[in-house]
Order: sequence, then C-alpha cells, then structure tokens
Amino acid sequence: MEIKDLYDIVIIGGGPAGLTAAIYAARAELSTLVLEKEPMCGGQIINTYEVDNYPGIPGISGFALAEKFKEHCDRLGAVFGEGEIESIDYSGKNKKIILKDGTILMTKCIIISTGAAYRKLGVKGEEEFAGMGVSYCATCDGAFFRNKDTMVVGGGDVAVEDAIFLARLCRKVYIVHRRDEFRAVKTLVTSLKSYENIELVMDSVVEEIQGDKMVTGAVVRNIKTEEVQTIPLSGVFIAVGNKPNSELFVPEVETDETGYLKAGEDCETNIPGVFAVGDIRTKQLRQIITASSDGANAVTSVERYINQVYK
Repeated sequence: MEIKDLYDIVIIGGGPAGLTAAIYAARAELSTLVLEKEPMCGGQIINTYEVDNYPGIPGISGFALAEKFKEHCDRLGAVFGEGEIESIDYSGKNKKIILKDGTILMTKCIIISTGAAYRKLGVKGEEEFAGMGVSYCATCDGAFFRNKDTMVVGGGDVAVEDAIFLARLCRKVYIVHRRDEFRAVKTLVTSLKSYENIELVMDSVVEEIQGDKMVTGAVVRNIKTEEVQTIPLSGVFIAVGNKPNSELFVPEVETDETGYLKAGEDCETNIPGVFAVGDIRTKQLRQIITASSDGANAVTSVERYINQVYK
C-alpha cells in the first residue's frame, strides 16, 4: 500500500460503486486510495454467474465484469490497498482512518462503498448453488430462467414483486412463505394472486436446495402439518431481506431505520466530507448501474467540497 500524509479521497470498499469512484477520481487527478479488505475487488458481482443487464456487454460473467472495472482503474493509475479498518475519527477537518495493523491514513474525504449483504436462508445447497440457480436478485437473473419453473422465498414487498416479475417470464413460479399471510402491501398481494402460473406455498420453509451442477429442485416443509415435498425447478430466488454493511460507520454517520446510510443522489451524508455510494446508501434500486452512477456523483460532490473547504 502506498501511504501518503494526506489523501484527497479514501474509498472504503472495492465494489462497482467504489471502483467507478476511483476511475472518476483518477481522471480528476485527485490523490485517491481504494481500501479493500478482500483479496479481490468487485464486491458481490464476482459471485454472479452472468450479468445480462449492464449496458453494452450483455452476458458477461460477474467475475469478468469486476476484472474490467479493476483494469480500467489500473490503466488510470488508481492506487489500491488491502486492509481492515479498526476505527475512524471524523472530528477534524481531515479524517483519520486507523487500520487493524496500526496504519493511520489521513484524508480530506471518505467515500463509503461497503455495500450490503443478502440475508441467507442458511439451508443445505444454498452456498453450493449460489450463481448456479440460486439467486438473490430476480431483476438481475430472472431472464436466464425464461420458460422454466422457479421459486421465490419470502413474504415481503420484494419477494412478491420478484414473483410477479418472474411470472411474466417463467412457466411457473412457486412462492414459499413461512406465515399464512404475506407482509407485502395489499395491492401487490392482489396482483400476485391474479397470476395463474404463481402457486402459493404458505406456512412453509425451504429445508434444502438440490441440484447437480445446477439447481434441480427444493425440499419444502409445511411447519403446521410437517408435510415434506420436493418441488422440481431450475431456480430459487431468495428474498428475505438485505443487511447493509454499515456497522463500522454508526452512530456517527446517520442511517435509516434499517441501517442504510442516509445519502441522496449527491451521496452526501450528515458528516461533511463523508459520502456514501452503492448498496450501502438509501436508494430505490440497488443494481450495478446505479452503484456506478453513485461513484461518479460522489466524486463530483468531493470536488465541490474540496474546492469549498480547502481552497
């Protein structure tokens, strides 16, 4: 890692939002460090089998797309470092980032790009078939299951919306929910029930996801009758919520009630000089393209901030 006395920006997290911010920062000739705790940049997309909705390069694997992001950063001379943060001191004009190995980084601005993690079921086969039939994003991966049988697990707005989205593409969609009523808003539930190719599997939980290289079915148990059935299908979409990776930044950086960092389209948080991008911030749609948009917007906000505060 290249250590400077004072960076213009330290970007925490090397997913699409952070890498886009690094590209824009390099082009703006801002001294920037991308700090990533994992050995490889890319965030969640490196585990995505295929990305078909990123403009211009349909059908690319998530791993290959992450490599392209990183190669673009490298070509522009972006600096990367691997390290895990112990704490952050926001109190001064310059922010102090203390790493677990004792390294201290000083920076004018921080761009937080630590993303969010999909909540998992924790059942057999979920990890094994992730990206091979198990997905956490119907709008990302649904097109790969056109005219096939799929399953959505969950009972909130996202799960019901996913089932409706998939019903327009798939031959049949099962929606499995552990309760006897959905938590989603009534209008969505009414719409859900209007689709003849959606089958409701209520009072039930997924016990196991089965497959051979790709998903072939799911074992479902009714929690009231204890009846167990194996449903043949090609895809399982898990929609039981997300958990933002925001613990490191609270309570100093304000969050909403679910833990996402409060920031608008300019990516500004409540702390001057601290910006939030990608899946970590409050927003309507969490996709690669909106994460990249955040990265560009954040650097524009950084430039404005530095010009106001440091010049």
